Amino acid sequence: MESTSNLRLEMKNRFILTVLLVATFQLLLGDANSDLRVTIDNTRIKPSKGDPVVTYAEVLERATPSVVAVYTSRIVTDRGGRGQPVPEIFRQFGLPVPDNAPGRDAPRERREQLGVGSGVIISEDGYIITNHHVVQGMRGRAADEIRVKLGDGSEYNADLVGSDAKTDVAVLKIEAEDSLPAVTLADSDKLKVGDVVFAIGNPLDVGLTATQGIVSATGRDSYGILGPGAYEDFIQTDAAINLGNSGGALIDAWGRLIGINTAIVSRSGGSIGIGFAIPLNMVLNVARNLIDSGEVPRGMLGLFPGNLDRDLADAFGLDTTKGALVNQVQEDSPAERAGIEHGDIITEVDGIEIESAQQLRLEVSQMLPGREVTVTLIRGGETMQVPVTLGSLNGMAYSEGEQSGYIRGVLFEEIDEEVRDKFSIPEDIEGLLVADVEADSPFAEKLERLMVILEVNGEAVEKPGDIEELFEEGMNRIYIWAGGQKRFIVLKL
Repeated sequence: MESTSNLRLEMKNRFILTVLLVATFQLLLGDANSDLRVTIDNTRIKPSKGDPVVTYAEVLERATPSVVAVYTSRIVTDRGGRGQPVPEIFRQFGLPVPDNAPGRDAPRERREQLGVGSGVIISEDGYIITNHHVVQGMRGRAADEIRVKLGDGSEYNADLVGSDAKTDVAVLKIEAEDSLPAVTLADSDKLKVGDVVFAIGNPLDVGLTATQGIVSATGRDSYGILGPGAYEDFIQTDAAINLGNSGGALIDAWGRLIGINTAIVSRSGGSIGIGFAIPLNMVLNVARNLIDSGEVPRGMLGLFPGNLDRDLADAFGLDTTKGALVNQVQEDSPAERAGIEHGDIITEVDGIEIESAQQLRLEVSQMLPGREVTVTLIRGGETMQVPVTLGSLNGMAYSEGEQSGYIRGVLFEEIDEEVRDKFSIPEDIEGLLVADVEADSPFAEKLERLMVILEVNGEAVEKPGDIEELFEEGMNRIYIWAGGQKRFIVLKL
């Protein structure tokens, strides 16, 4: 018995040593030319055949130092009264003059905290992953300063490398004299429902906290948590996630990062066991692009897909609701040039099975523009394959018109006689035509295609450059013509 026990102990020690060696020395680069250097362990987590696990203390001790608290603030200027002497008592006792003291002439800057969140160190040289909505601050107010606090109490000012609203991923960078405690990364595609996970973050700014749960589901993409035009493929977990956990780590039972916590479903604002994390593989793809080029290139087919229900599937003669139905093909888009038509059902893209419209958008968005892909589709009961060269989602699918740098996602076009005749715009209507509005534009609820912008803040507009000159930070008064009527709307910049 003693010999058997020693053998089991030796085998267990060897297993643990192997895992640690892989986690420490296996350096895999998704892109050999990328500036991001991370440690990835691709091993699928396995149950132990030894003694039952009664504590995860050692696992958390390895992972927790990599999780940081993230604080955002903006600089505000206070101005005191003028023309009155500063009370002498402050000078006599060497006390600082309060901002609101009479006679305080010089404006004084102070920090106003916007929000609190979490982040994860993924490389020893200081790259940190967090959420886009964390670095934007509360209520969408832009942050002037981002500060991170490590588990050992040290604090650093962080630079925002880049941020992507469509996936809710942001990358920060801090400079430290010594190597930082980077977390080991896992392959999130190998996750299974039932895997034990831990959520680590800074909930409600109480300090670094770990909660335990399991993977409840994967591939959650239909909740619309990130808003229109976003790309969702969430890991669902019942590990408690609360305000302040955003941007924190979801780790597996070996202490490897598998996701970035981002949202919960709750009526009370507290955790009810339905939390969502962005899969690490998606996070890494976005992070590498932000680090290397400052933006996330996304492929585009140029069509509007929809999901199949049972009735639609029957009407198209299909025995399954899997696939993405093409509702509309954009003019002069890659899809139109390749011959894709409305009514086609897309079932695969480059061998990747497509089960829904959401998945089609997600898969294509993670492919590089200019790449030629093979789209498998069903048309009239027959399966066919169509080669398509992907366009770019970062630009509009139009060759004419001009986008405003301020009014993101809106395409404007000057009104000439051709445009006036084409869209039946009356002769007395002079302004700027809204040629198109991207679905994920922050102005999509206010601006519509074929609206005419007549005035901005009381000034007439005729060309896209007028928008740049006349728009101001804050509320803007817009006079428009639409549907045969003139009216005012307000756009907040």
